[in-house]
Amino acid sequence: MNSGPVIIVLAAGLGSRFQDAGHKLSQPLGTSSVLGATLARAMGSQLPLIVVTTEALVAEAARHVARQDIVVLEAVSARAVEGRGDLRAVNARLGMGASIAAGVSARSNAAGWLVLPGDMPLLQSATLQQVAAALREHPVAYAQFHGRRGHPVGFSAELYSELIHLQGDEGARRLVSRYPAQAVDVDDSGVLVDVDTVADLKQVRALWARTAVAR
Repeated sequence: MNSGPVIIVLAAGLGSRFQDAGHKLSQPLGTSSVLGATLARAMGSQLPLIVVTTEALVAEAARHVARQDIVVLEAVSARAVEGRGDLRAVNARLGMGASIAAGVSARSNAAGWLVLPGDMPLLQSATLQQVAAALREHPVAYAQFHGRRGHPVGFSAELYSELIHLQGDEGARRLVSRYPAQAVDVDDSGVLVDVDTVADLKQVRALWARTAVAR
């Protein structure tokens, strides 16, 4: 591993659209899972990484990375998850902003951070390297495919104090809009492809199989 930015793999969401089929990140994909395939791409970049997740997915994450590279967020109450009676409380603990803050805090001495949702298994390892390289000259950088903004989104170390104060589900859009953000054009449609629904998973499996045949 080199000393470049740390990849923060976000794997703490509820995956609510998969409630009847299990969590989306644990769904089978090839010989692995959605999360496992995403982590393989992240590790292929040779950048250090950390996974921010919940207790429900710790075992799955630990199949692919060392336990020391996993940050476990506090679980929400059963009432909040099942009844959705307190969505603000759920988002405060498991939202993207909270996950990013936890990952940055856990790797506070990093040269920067690349935010990568755990449901993007088609993204190429080289894309992560390209966005990481852009952070040497820009406070914010993101992958772009044919003019469309995608992931990962990278932040330099100078934004540490703002990143650790992100809350809830706000993510980091405010920072991207506040600071000069550099688009990194990549030949990688995987920067736009995530798994939100069962239909998305079916499409990703088809693309994954086609890629496997090509390799």
